[in-house]
Parts: sequence; C-alpha cells; structure tokens
Amino acid sequence: MTRTSDQVPPRPAEQLRADARQNHARLIGAATAAFAERGADAPLEDIARRAGVGIGTLYRHFPTRLDLQAAVFRSQVGAVCGEGDALLEKAPPGQAFSAWMRSLAGYLVTKRGLSHALIEAVGIESELISSCWMAMRQTTERLLANAQEAGVIRPDVDATDVMRLVHGVTVSTEKAPERSDMLLSVMLDGLRATASELPGPPPAPEELGSRWVPRQRA
Repeated sequence: MTRTSDQVPPRPAEQLRADARQNHARLIGAATAAFAERGADAPLEDIARRAGVGIGTLYRHFPTRLDLQAAVFRSQVGAVCGEGDALLEKAPPGQAFSAWMRSLAGYLVTKRGLSHALIEAVGIESELISSCWMAMRQTTERLLANAQEAGVIRPDVDATDVMRLVHGVTVSTEKAPERSDMLLSVMLDGLRATASELPGPPPAPEELGSRWVPRQRA
C-alpha cells in the first residue's frame, strides 16, 4: 500500500534540531561572505540562495536584517578571539603578540562596514558592541600580559593603548591598504621593550618574534 503524506511518521525532534543548527550555521557563513563582498546591505535573497535555503527559512532564524548582521558580528568576533587564544598556546610570547596584532588589524579592516552599520543601528554603548569590544580587549590583555611577562613588550602600555594603535593604523590606511603592513611593523617596533626596560638579561631572539634581527655593532 502506498503511504500517504499524513501517514509518514514525523521526524525525530533531534533531527529537526540538527537541521535547524545546520541551516543557522550555513546562513551565518553565507551572510559573512555576502557582507564582505557586497557590504552590510547585501540582498537577503542572495544570502538565502548561498546558504541553500529558502528566504522563509532565513526569516525564521533571523527575523530582521539587523538580527542577521548582529549574529555575523558576534560570530566573527568569536572567531578572531579564538585565533588569539590559540596563539597563546602555540607560539612564543613575542610572536604570538605580533600575530595577534596583525589578525586584529585584518579583522577591523574587513568588518569595518558591518560594524559601522551596527553602531548606527544600535549605538556604540549597546550590549552587542560593548560585549564584542570587551571580548577583543580581553584577548588583547591576555596576549599583551604574556609578552610583557616574557620581557619582550614594554611594560608601560595596556590593552586599550594597543587597540587604539591598531585602530589608528586601520583607519589611516583605509585608502592606502598597501601601507598597513609597514605601519604595523613600525608600531610593533615601538612596542618592543628596550634593553634598559628589561629586568634581567636580554631575551632570546626567538622570543622577540620572527621579524626581530639583532643589531650589528659598528
């Protein structure tokens, strides 16, 4: 006997939840790519198509464009902070700090349009913006403290100082992105501890990062 649609057993709740999670993740991934390519106003229909779902599914997960933008913003901040935490585990303090500065600068450049759209919509003092900024600052604090304890970064700067410097580089090179790497190198050179600031013998070259080269005496 042919089974009619009303005789088909319902799908288990666990399977429905798994499908919903997959659709949610696909939508965030598609929106991340679309916002990067076409800006924060990228068509929602295009995002749904990229994710392989219907527009109705998109609206069930994200009732408004702002909801989708906020989800992408939180996801990307979480990803970049995860990169920073991983650096603490796998790289020497100086290298980890330098790599984090470049990762943070790269993130700020690529997400500049989205962050502006969200700040205009919800305000810079909103929970969304404040919590994401705090997450990046706390990651910076961990990598900075690690490098300062190793004696490779000057002790008189804090995480807010560092983030201001990175932000300044990204803003000033918005129309000249080819200068960003050079200015980040200058910034990192300025943040390195001098011999007079070190409590003991100078650190080994590998602690200062791959860009450090000992000066030759004349």
